[in-house]
Amino acid sequence: MKIVAIIPSRYGSTRFEGKPLALIAGKPMIRRVYERAKEVESLTDVLVATDDQRIFNAVENFGGNVVMTSLENKSGTDRVAEAAENIGLELDDIVVNAQGDQPLLDPRSIDELVKPFFSYPDLEMSTLAFKIVKKDEITNPKDVKVVFDSKGFALYFSRSPIPCGRDYPAGFDTYKHLGFYAYTRRFLETFRKLPIGRLEMIEKLEQLRVIEHGHRIMVVVTEHDSPEVDLPEDIAGVEKILI
Repeated sequence: MKIVAIIPSRYGSTRFEGKPLALIAGKPMIRRVYERAKEVESLTDVLVATDDQRIFNAVENFGGNVVMTSLENKSGTDRVAEAAENIGLELDDIVVNAQGDQPLLDPRSIDELVKPFFSYPDLEMSTLAFKIVKKDEITNPKDVKVVFDSKGFALYFSRSPIPCGRDYPAGFDTYKHLGFYAYTRRFLETFRKLPIGRLEMIEKLEQLRVIEHGHRIMVVVTEHDSPEVDLPEDIAGVEKILI
């Protein structure tokens, strides 16, 4: 069984055009993510999936693996699914969807992400969560929150604070969704064919489609945060951590 990380990467963005090629401490962000992913012990391969020649050339220039995908893909999941098909992955192989805007990803968290597939043979999909320590992330809608059941399967994802303590005293934990996913390629093909869900449209969270259609997502709590670069001003904070 292969375990392959695919980093979907597009140039266009309404808030930060050309983000994958933005320099972080002298290296393009896509290279930072790629090099971190290459450190993951459990992976058999890492590649970038893009529809932009500039990104394709940048990855080739630093010696990375890259595949060109269709301009018609509507989401990163669609791009990952196309790339997985193009490189000939088997249906039982594991595909990791690695976010291209999280250059501080900790390789250990990806090992944690794929580990449940060896304990649960029927598992279709997993994702990561981190216990929030910065209180402003609880109320910030850009930081997606997740709640899960006693076995670790996701109950809901939201941009709002969940759970919301009505009469419960302060002090309960809130978990942030980190946005990395692992799936069997078989389920990735199922996922890309599911109709868009009502809750997904409301929250603008693609993973809700899985839950709305009766599938389960294992949530793996990691101790390793992975801040996103959403805007150009986020780069300075990432560079401080790197340096």
